[in-house]
Parts: sequence; C-alpha cells; structure tokens
Amino acid sequence: MPSTYRVVTLNQFIIDRQADFPYASGEFSRLLYHLAVAAKIVNKKVNKAGLVDILGDAGSSNVQGEDQKKLDVLANEQFIYACRNSGECCGVVSEENQESILFDTDLAKNGNYIVCMDPLDGSSNIDVNVSIGTIFSIYRRITPRGEMAREEDFLQPGRMQCAAGYVIYGSSTMLVYTTGRGVYGFTLDPSIGEFCLSHASINTPERGTIYSTNEGYLRQFSKGLQAYIADCQTIDPAQKKPYKGRYIGSLVADFHRNLLKGGIYIYPATADAPKGKLRLLYECNPMALLAEQAGGMATNGKERILDIVPQSVHERTPLFIGAKGMVEDAMRFLKEND
Repeated sequence: MPSTYRVVTLNQFIIDRQADFPYASGEFSRLLYHLAVAAKIVNKKVNKAGLVDILGDAGSSNVQGEDQKKLDVLANEQFIYACRNSGECCGVVSEENQESILFDTDLAKNGNYIVCMDPLDGSSNIDVNVSIGTIFSIYRRITPRGEMAREEDFLQPGRMQCAAGYVIYGSSTMLVYTTGRGVYGFTLDPSIGEFCLSHASINTPERGTIYSTNEGYLRQFSKGLQAYIADCQTIDPAQKKPYKGRYIGSLVADFHRNLLKGGIYIYPATADAPKGKLRLLYECNPMALLAEQAGGMATNGKERILDIVPQSVHERTPLFIGAKGMVEDAMRFLKEND
C-alpha cells in the first residue's frame, strides 16, 4: 500500500517544536498562533482587494511620510488586534504608528513579549497586484511583568530576538519563521484554511546567481558598491554568464526569492538617504535572523545587523543580506574602494 503523506500544520509544528525554544512555554506558542490567524485574515482581504473598495490611498500618511494604503491600515489594525488579544504581548512597534503601542490591560501588562512589525511591506505594489508581505519580530520584554512595557523593551539588538518571520502574499501564501533553531516555511492551504509545512529546514545557497538592488539609484551608490554591481554584470568564469538582476521592490518578495534560490539583496546608503531607508527593528533585524539561521549573512556594510543597538524605534540602516559568499564579496569591494 502507498504510504500516507502526513500533513503538519503550523499550530502542530509549533507545539511539537516548543521544546526547541530556550524559554519553552505555551505563552510563546499562543502568540505565534495569533499572528498566524491575523495573517490568514489579511490574506483573505488581499485576495479580495480587486473586488472591494480596499485598494488605493486611505488619505493619511504613516510615520515615514509614506501615503498609507487602505490595506496597510487594515493589516495594521488586524495584527495589533491579534497581539493585544493574545494575552501574551505587552506592546507593539509598527511601521504605521509614530509611537510604540503599549497595552494597558492587566492581561497584557503580564505579557512576556513585545512585537515589532511591518504589517504590509511593499505597499506601493498593492494596486498593481504584485507580491506583498508582512514582517514580524518577537522579543522577550526586559521590564518587569505586571507593569506596562517601556521604550527600552523595544530597543534591544536583533540578536536578542526570540523569533522572526514574514508572510508573503503571492501566487500562494507562505509563512516563513525561525526561533533560532533553523528556518521553516508553511504554505496556506485554502481548502482547509491552515498553514502546512512545505519547506523544512530552509538553507540558502553559499553563493547564488541573483543580485537585487534598485539600479535607478546607481549613481548615488558609493564607488565600492558601483564596482561590485559592475562585477555582478561581468561574465563569471565559473557560471559563464553574468549574475541575474532581479528587483521587485518589495523586501519580502525579493528576500524570499533570494533565500530559496541564492542571491544578495542590497539597499545601501545613498546621497539622498545617508542612513539608508529600511527600518532596523521591523525590517532588517527579522530578515537578518532568518538569513543567518539559513546560513546566510546580513550587514549594514560595516557591522553585523544583529549587533546594532537601536537608538529609536524607527531607526534606519543600510542593508546587505543574502548568500554568505556574495555578501562577503560586496564587503570586499566596499573595503577596497571606499
């Protein structure tokens, strides 16, 4: 008789692997579960975006000065609601909110975790039906339980993350996450409404063939980075052809492709943005943890992303992330030329 394939749902996987987490507890599992539920709700709204009036601008701007899309606002509310009602989260930092959100209920004040998130990454692609995503990062609070969270709970270096992950809303919807014990991917099965294990123990190639950056800003890049991009476009003796340039403009989508296929993603400092554009807490840190857990590397060009101590919740940083060999090549060009 043919063997029966065992479907492993995200919830079952979290329970089975709970002991892998250094602070194993049902609290942490429940928080991850609530985030997954929020992702399923947002996924349903994303899939209906062309049929109902949730596309386009909401008429306001977020803290970054970017026009908020209606789906941005909806996703932000949904994930904040999930964190608040999990009973395990005492505060949230979101790209969409100027200040950190500190929950004041007795249940939340006893929560042991804080969440940093970009509820809908790549929102400029919403109206043109290109892949978008959600990025999240989870830390243990450092202030006493039973009190309201404080700013210092959020200003921890990325190496202190308990878990990090993203959801990509594409041709299929996937949730990819790590708790520091490898990287795992789950694909949403719409027939049963569950995320099911589809990518066990993801490892990114040591070297890839893809470089991802916005070459429209090439003249604003440093001399070292320009030299590296030129090298990527030169015929590689090993593969007999240049690297492939691929850039979607959605961090989640670009990172996800490179994680699986092998590549480097670059969002550097420019003349217009000398500190870079991506946010450290809820974009770079979670992706850096995922990259390192998959065997890759993440740096701001000078130091490891996960070692940076943030000074503010919306701090920005340059980002070089992906296959370890390719990131090391880029750093060599920067060191030799800049």
